[in-house]
Amino acid sequence: MSIEPLFTLTAGPVQPSAETIRALATPIYDQFDPYFLDLYESTVENLRIAMGVSSAPVILHGEAVLGLEAAAASLIARDDVVLNLASGVYGKGYGYWAARYSKDLLEIEVPYNQVINPDDVEQMFKKRPDIAIVAVVHSETPSGTLNPVKEIAAVCARYGALLIVDAVSSFGATEVDFEGWPADLVVVGPQKALGGPPGLSLLYVSDRAWKKIDANPDAPVASMLSISDWRNAHLASVKFPFTPSITEIYALNSTLEQYLRESPQAAWSRHARVANAVQAGLLGMGLELWPDKREHCSPALTAFKLPTDCTGAAVRAHARAHYGVMISGGYGELTHSLLRIGHMGPTAYPVFAVVGISAVGQSMRDLGVNVDVGAGVSAAMSAVSTFTK
Repeated sequence: MSIEPLFTLTAGPVQPSAETIRALATPIYDQFDPYFLDLYESTVENLRIAMGVSSAPVILHGEAVLGLEAAAASLIARDDVVLNLASGVYGKGYGYWAARYSKDLLEIEVPYNQVINPDDVEQMFKKRPDIAIVAVVHSETPSGTLNPVKEIAAVCARYGALLIVDAVSSFGATEVDFEGWPADLVVVGPQKALGGPPGLSLLYVSDRAWKKIDANPDAPVASMLSISDWRNAHLASVKFPFTPSITEIYALNSTLEQYLRESPQAAWSRHARVANAVQAGLLGMGLELWPDKREHCSPALTAFKLPTDCTGAAVRAHARAHYGVMISGGYGELTHSLLRIGHMGPTAYPVFAVVGISAVGQSMRDLGVNVDVGAGVSAAMSAVSTFTK
C-alpha cells in the first residue's frame, strides 16, 4: 500500500485546510433539522456574497461535472444553435453535451496551448447570427490556459446570446465577474481554488437564463440534472428534492468563510503571485511552459512541456516516491505532452512554489535530464519577492 504524499500540488482536488477538515468532522444531522436548514441557507448566502451576485446561487449535489452537464441539459433547447469554444480537453468535451441537446453545433477550436480569440467569436456571429448560446471554459485545467472570457462575454452580449462558463478551476484564483461580464450560467467547483473537497456543483444562473430554462420544455425536472428542482432549496421553508450532501455543505460553508475572511481580491493576488513564481522557476530551470504565451497561463496551475528525454509518468512517480510531492500529468490527448503543478487554494503560497520546483527539478536530474534546479529555485524566490499586482 502506498504511503500518503507529504505535499499534494496537483490540478485538483486540493488538500483542504485544517479548518475545512475540522468542519468535515461535524456530526451529520437530519436534513430537516433546524440547525442544518439554517446552515444551508447561510451557506448559499455566503456563496452569493463570494460570487458577488444579486440572486441566490444554486447548489447541485454532485461533483462539478454534474453542474456542467445540467447546464447543457437545462439551458439548451432543441431548436438552439450553439457555439462551443474548444481550447482544451474540457472545452472540446463540452461540445458533446451541447450537440446532444441542440439543433446545430458550431465550434471554434484552437491548439490546446492557445486561447480563444474574441475576434474569431465575433466573426462567427457575423456568419451565423442565429447563435443562441455560447459555451466556454475559463481556466482549461488540462492545458493550464486562461481564456479571455470578459472579452468573449462582451461579444455574446452584443449579439444577444446566452453564455455558459466553466469556471470550475478559475473561481477563487482570479476574478470571475458573473454579472459584469455578463455570463448567464456559470459552474464553479469547490475542490479547486476555494480549497474544499469535491462533491458539489455551485451555479450562478442569471435572470435571462432562468427565463430560458423555464421556457425550455426539455429542461430536466425530477432529475439529478435538474437545476430548477434546487432553485429555491436554500430556503428553510422549501423541502429538498432529495437528501443533500450534508458533510460537503459543512465543508463548503467553512471554505467560503475562509475565502470571505481573506477577501476575494487578496486570494486572487495570492494565486497570481505564486503562479508567477512557479512559471519563473520552471523557466529558470530551462524548461518550457505549455501555453504559447506566458500571459495565457492560468493562475490556478502551471503546465509545462516535457523534455524529450523523460516521461511524465517517471517524473511524477519519482517526485512522489523520493520527495513526497504529488503533481499532475497530462490529461486526455495531452497525457504524454506535459506535466502540471497545481497552486490553488491552500497551496497558493510561496513555500509551495519552492517545493514544487525543487521536487520536479531534482526528479528530472535524478532521471538524467539536464536542468538547473538551483537556478529554478532562485528564479522562483526572486519572482515572489519582486511581484507586484
